[in-house]
This record gives sequence, C-alpha cells and structure tokens, in this order.
Amino acid sequence: MTLSQILTPSIEKAVQALFDIAIDKVEFQATRKEFEGDITMVIFPLLKVVKSNPVELGNKIGNYLVENVAEVSRFNVVSGFLNIVISDEYYLNFFNEIKEDAKFGFVTPNPDDKAVMVEYSSPNTNKPLHLGHVRNNLLGYAVAEIIKASGKKVYKTQIINDRGIHICKSMLAWQKFGNGQTPESTGLKGDKLVGNYYVAFDKAYKEEIAQLMSEGKTEEEAKKQVPIILEAQEMLLKWEAGDEEVKALWKMMNQWVYDGFAISYKNLGVDFDAFYYESNTYLLGKDVVQIGLEKGVFEKDPDGSVWIDLTDEGLDRKIVLRSDGTAVYMTQDIGTAIQRVKDYPDVGGMVYTVGNEQDYHFKVLFLILKKLGFEWSKNLFHLSYGMVDLPSGKMKSREGTVVDADDLMQEMADTAQNIAEDLGKLESYSAEEKAKLYNTIGLGALKYYILKVDPKKRILFNPEESVDFAGNTGPFIQYTYARIQSIIRKANFDFSANSAMVTLHEKEKELVKQLELFPEVIQNAAQHHSPALLANFTYDLVREYNSFYQAVPILGEDDLNKKIFRVQLSKKVADTIASSFKLLGINVPERM
Repeated sequence: MTLSQILTPSIEKAVQALFDIAIDKVEFQATRKEFEGDITMVIFPLLKVVKSNPVELGNKIGNYLVENVAEVSRFNVVSGFLNIVISDEYYLNFFNEIKEDAKFGFVTPNPDDKAVMVEYSSPNTNKPLHLGHVRNNLLGYAVAEIIKASGKKVYKTQIINDRGIHICKSMLAWQKFGNGQTPESTGLKGDKLVGNYYVAFDKAYKEEIAQLMSEGKTEEEAKKQVPIILEAQEMLLKWEAGDEEVKALWKMMNQWVYDGFAISYKNLGVDFDAFYYESNTYLLGKDVVQIGLEKGVFEKDPDGSVWIDLTDEGLDRKIVLRSDGTAVYMTQDIGTAIQRVKDYPDVGGMVYTVGNEQDYHFKVLFLILKKLGFEWSKNLFHLSYGMVDLPSGKMKSREGTVVDADDLMQEMADTAQNIAEDLGKLESYSAEEKAKLYNTIGLGALKYYILKVDPKKRILFNPEESVDFAGNTGPFIQYTYARIQSIIRKANFDFSANSAMVTLHEKEKELVKQLELFPEVIQNAAQHHSPALLANFTYDLVREYNSFYQAVPILGEDDLNKKIFRVQLSKKVADTIASSFKLLGINVPERM
C-alpha cells in the first residue's frame, strides 16, 4: 500500500471524529524540499465543508494522526498544507519487505485480462533502418515491456511495407545497374545493398528529367514522361498481375532486406512476436466497406467511390474505396486491425507507434472502427512521436543522406571507446571485455538519450553529449550501477540478515522513499505510454543514491547494523536500476 492509501482512511476518520463530517476524497502532494515531511495533505478543499481556518484545521488533523496512526511520527502546518512526517519504522518495514523481491514493481498478468498488441518499426523493404526507425523501435519496444510489467499480456508486432512503387524503384535499379550483385558478392548487408539501388534510381530519375528539360520539356511534363518512372510503374502492374519473373525478383530482394533487418534488430535489442506484410494485407478491408455501407457508416458517391463523412466530428470526408474499386491506406489499416483481433482473439487494445505526421490518419482510423461497432476500438492508442534531427539537418532517404541505424550504433560504441580510453580505467580488461563494454555503454547512451524525452517532443540528437559520464545520461546511470557492484564485491561480511537499525539517516530515508515510487512509476508509464517517466525516475534514483554515497560511509561504517543496512540499500538501488533499464531495453555493466 502507498502512503496515500494508508493515510486516506485515517484522515477520513479524523474529519468524521473531529467535525462530524464525512468526506470521500483526500488530496495529497509531495512535500516541498524546504519543509520537513514525507507527504503533504492539501487542506484547502476541506474548508468548503469545515468552518475553520487552514492552520487550525491542519493542527487538529495532524494531532489526531500522531495519536492514532502508528506510521505518523510528527507534523507541521504551513498555510493550507499539512506536512506529515512518517516514522523510520514504516520505511524500514517497507524496505525489508522489498529487498529480496526480484519482481519488485512488476505485476503478474491476470490470464483473464485482455492482451495489448503494440506495433512498431514497420519499415519499407527498399532501404535500411535509419535514425528515425531507431526512435520508433526503442519507443515501441520499451512501451511494450512497460505495459507487460504493469500487468498486461503483450504482443509485439510490425507491418512491413513490402509492396508499391517505392519497392519497384529499387528492383528496377538493380535490374538496370546491378550486374548481378548480391549481399554475398559485395559483402554488404542486404538492406544496405537494396537501399543503394533506391538511391541509384533517384539519381537516374533526376538525370532523365534534366535530359528531357534540356530538350524543351517543362519540369512537369518531364516528370510524367521520364522513361525510368514509366518502367517502374509498369513493373508494379506486373507485380499486381502476378508476373512470375517480377515476383521472383521481389522475393529475392525482399529476403536480402529481411536478413539485414534481423541483424539490425538483434544489435538494437528489439524483438517481435508477429509479422504482417502489406503484400498480404493490402486487399484487406474491402469487405468491411460493404458492411459499412449496409450500416450507413459509409456512403457511395455517383462515381462509385466510397466515403465516410466525419464533418460532424470536426474532421472531413475521407475516402475508403476509390471509384475503380481499389483500396486506400485507410481501408488496409481498417482490415489489418480487424485481422489482428481474429488472429489473436485475446487482444483487447492496440498501440500504434507511428510518427506525428500521421496524427490525423489515426484519429480517422480509430473513429471509423468505433462507428463500425468494434468494442476494442475504445482501447486503440496512437503512440505519436516527434522526429529526430541531427546538428547537420534533416535526413532524406532518396538522396542517401540518412543516418544509417547500423552506422549509428557503431559510432556510439566508438564514441564510448574514445571516452573510456581517455578516462584510462580499463587496463585489466581483455579486448573482448572492452568491446562488449563499449557496446553496452554506447547503446545505453543512445537509448537513454532518446527515451528520456517525452515521445511527443522532437529530438536534436547529439551522439557525444549522450555519452557524457555526468548529468542525465545513460552512462552516468550505468556508472552508478557499476559502482554499487564494486561495493557489493568488496563487502566481505554477511549482509543478508535484517538490520537491527531503528533510526534512519536523512539520506537513507530519502533513498527508500524514492524506491517506494517505482511500482507507481511503472503503472504511470504504462498508462501514459511514456518510457520517459521511467527513464527520469531512474535518473532521480541515481542522483539520490549519489547524494547518499557522498553523505554517509558504507563499507567504512563502524556500526555493523548500519553497514549491513547500507549495503542492502545499495544493492536494492542497483537491482531497481537494472529492472528499470531492462524495461527500456538498456543493459547495465558489472564493471566500468
């Protein structure tokens, strides 16, 4: 039970006993740093029902709590706020309950509860993953893990955009310029090789436009008549018609990309339970259009196209089927959502991790599914996130100016290596141990830098700043974890028994209070789909620990009871850092 849950019924009894008035709500907040107290009751709302001044009211309730509630040791009243001081015994009892609990903060899923499906990554098969995909993957994976920790069953999925004109562009460029190149013959990851041909297509396309314009065509005319785009469009028609040669090329090049993606996902530390492919889903949803017409949800225009009118909802009219009977993306997404619930009948909600440029699309999608009568539509969430910028500016895939995800991960490890070598603390490490550590620090820096920011905010990513060993960074937190492991290794005495301490140092108490927040932070992070809440809790915990570390001796303490407690407390902080970071997909090193 939280402090507010413990105190609420007692305060309700106090008001009933003192003023013969029943209240059904008590408002709490954190005690301000400049005042003594562990939790603060806000008195002002009571003044509406109790005729008194705030100081008198606060003193009466405070005295009642001291006399009747074992956990309350003293109090003070500042204006309309009752600052309550909780006894050391409460915090010691709480700590002894959690210190050996490996699952502290985590809730075991109820098998009868509905599952949540979290979609993330969802790349195109014409290019490798880039920095934007990195934020998407890290957010989606972390949110899935946090929701799981909060007590829900979770399925991780993605939909792979493996068809369309952009895929044909890479295929056609490989046919024209590839000379039979393969990942094996070039030594390139398959996604890199295919991405090179997407860039090659764009280069040839621009050259052909320039040639046509030099012959007197306008730019608009040239773009419509340029031979290479006409060939790509022809290839798409052949693919849709099931042309065997085109399909074989498509399967071969897509497999190259999937093999490349698998390496990137493994290196990034993300995984999936289910895969959906647009080549299988692009026809889904057309049958639902007919159902929507029968229900009056959709309307058909004279040209045969089908629309939904959402003007009453503050949106606009949205097409769901073209006049020639072909589906649009919205139709596919309607069909795919329905198909996922058919495939996984225990799914009762979905989270879509997609950039904020698609905010409108998902508003419409969720509204349509609601109007079609799907009960689970009320549990759909768009995890909308801002773009990632670099100091050098915006990325462009077609021009080959993206920051490649694999290159970025390697750069992070290299940056960590440079900083670690400057600090000069790794003399006893083998080359293999060093490489593993650089990767752990570099990836931890990247992930934490991205996840500590609220998803909705745009990020300016600075690799060197992210690997700083001071401040709100992954390496700073990892270093504190490693420091605690060093303390535990040096503790040459049995610290497993309960300490006989009866009083707590102020810094010890603050640290236990911070640990107490962990279960609630997991629930809030899950509810708000925000790994940033968990990341910043971990930073606050580490700051509190470092303050404790500076203020009191641990292994140098003469009193054995105090020494036992401080090592136990240090270990629980380290365990909580590791648990929190695991939910964020970040590893922690035993030594640094």
